[in-house]
Amino acid sequence: MNKLYPSAAAALDGIITDGITLAVGGFGLCGIPEGLIEALRDTGRKGFTVISNNAGVDGFGLGQLLTTRQIKKMISSYVGENREFERQFLANELELEFTPQGTLAEKLRAGGSGIPAFYTKTGYGTVVAEGKEARQFDGEWYVMEKALKADVSLVKAWKADKAGNLIYRKTARNFNPMIAAAGALCVAEAEIVVETGELDPDQIHTPGIYVKRLVHNPSPEKRIEQRTLRK
Repeated sequence: MNKLYPSAAAALDGIITDGITLAVGGFGLCGIPEGLIEALRDTGRKGFTVISNNAGVDGFGLGQLLTTRQIKKMISSYVGENREFERQFLANELELEFTPQGTLAEKLRAGGSGIPAFYTKTGYGTVVAEGKEARQFDGEWYVMEKALKADVSLVKAWKADKAGNLIYRKTARNFNPMIAAAGALCVAEAEIVVETGELDPDQIHTPGIYVKRLVHNPSPEKRIEQRTLRK
């Protein structure tokens, strides 16, 4: 099955509505689906709940959707690079569900695996655990965390075939695989697209069964989040 769409806008056509929950891949600015985020901005839809490790930077990545006020709530781990995020949160204009990074990854993995909840030591005895069930195992206390699922997930791959099988490159593999599985409908963006059957099955990170739509973006901008030069 050829899942390739002619553009990011076409790949999102008919699936984006106000108020849906989106899961968006990326780690910092690495492995973010740049083209799909821009197409999402251009839909004009709003009221999104967005699950993502971070919220991009001002004016780039998910930061664009904060500027256009299309995001109602963020479920994130790290948000320290976005001043508009900070401004909206402190002004009570943006809801935030702060989640420890490993817990966020596991909540997404559980959601994609059909596991409704799990127990973890992380956050026990802190504000993270407030209002959540706690239970003791082998003399240690754990807090119960519920899985995360999304209506639509947007991910970025390095290479894909037309059946939607995906290969991620290096750091881009951190959150994209879990997010791809956690969405009821996954749209993938890839730098390289080959014919079905050309990928080595042992190298595939996300099987095509998780991916419903695919778009080719051969020249993403790939900004550097923090550029450090040695004298």
